[in-house]
Amino acid sequence: MTDQPRELRLYERLLFGTTIDQVPKLIPGVVLASVVVLVSAGLAEFVNNALGFDGLVSFILVAIVLGMVIRNTVGLADIFAPGVAFTLKKLLRLGIILLGIRLSLLDVAKIGVFGIPIVVGAVLTGLAVARVATKRLGLSDRLGTLIAVGTGICGATAIVATAPGIRAKEEEVAYAVANITIFGIAAMLLYPFLGNFIFGGDIVNTGMFLGTSIHETAQVAGAGLIYDQSFDVTAVPSVADIAVVGKLVRNALMVLVIPGVTFLHARLARREGELPAEGTRILDMVPVFILGFLAMAAIRSIGDAAIDSGSLAFGIFNAEAWSDVTHGIRTWAEYTLATAMAGVGLGTSIKQLKGLGFKPFMVGITAAVAVGVVSVGLVSVFGPQISL
Repeated sequence: MTDQPRELRLYERLLFGTTIDQVPKLIPGVVLASVVVLVSAGLAEFVNNALGFDGLVSFILVAIVLGMVIRNTVGLADIFAPGVAFTLKKLLRLGIILLGIRLSLLDVAKIGVFGIPIVVGAVLTGLAVARVATKRLGLSDRLGTLIAVGTGICGATAIVATAPGIRAKEEEVAYAVANITIFGIAAMLLYPFLGNFIFGGDIVNTGMFLGTSIHETAQVAGAGLIYDQSFDVTAVPSVADIAVVGKLVRNALMVLVIPGVTFLHARLARREGELPAEGTRILDMVPVFILGFLAMAAIRSIGDAAIDSGSLAFGIFNAEAWSDVTHGIRTWAEYTLATAMAGVGLGTSIKQLKGLGFKPFMVGITAAVAVGVVSVGLVSVFGPQISL
């Protein structure tokens, strides 16, 4: 199907996240991730029932750990690799888009506006600390820049977007991504419980803490779901909702920060007699799923407004039917994200991470801890201003 019109292939990617001819290759990996989710749900329910505490063990947490166990014991056959990658990239974004139905645009605006100073502080901390630590340890400026944008902004996405503009080597990109993977997964598993301890169960503060301190969007979503399940959060917005909005604000800063980092690196290269490489296009730095998330929030707002005025949502759904529709979409969002979290575990190879080296490890942990500390401080100041 390589001779398909370009427009048709674009429609396929928009509808399915890939072209139809690639679907058969994706099925084994997607099925494997789905089976991991189902088994994890059963295991979590069994443990919770045995201990007598409903929700004590999150099935999302079990899915991540079980995926990692499978990957690092029996291994992941090549036939599963494309599908697992698909869950990490496409299903994750779909889940985040669908998650937008849980919030109104007003909720998004409140969280986003008051979250901006928290996000900016965390991003600047990540950039500054990683750069300073890199110089102190004698690592390349390029590697320090990649770890900085990965820690401060958007994990591997920011690293890949920055790499061409600073002429980063493949080894440096691999080191930076491995660094982000290690500390991001550690934060995803630990921060939900740390946040609950620090903020005493406050949903808004904990959500902003997770959204501004954890590296990858997938890790933030996973941490939020782990918190909601572990502490039986039924409120809307939940910790996962707030965390994702906070993370999307960070993602949006890529459009400003990455061109700035590239420009500064180019100036340094000129001083050293080197020619700067071609930068990354602005469009490549815009996380499109942010727009999808906002679109779903807009749909929720329009439907709710119609119901509140005594009309039918979109001229079709009465109050009960509209509630069923939004609840169904929320459920699909959670299961879609759960499958992506299983993909996170299945895609994490400890063997590949062992080659990271001590110095990059120190840069990563220093930056991660600094961002976490600053996030706690700023959330304590600005979090109470967010009234939902």
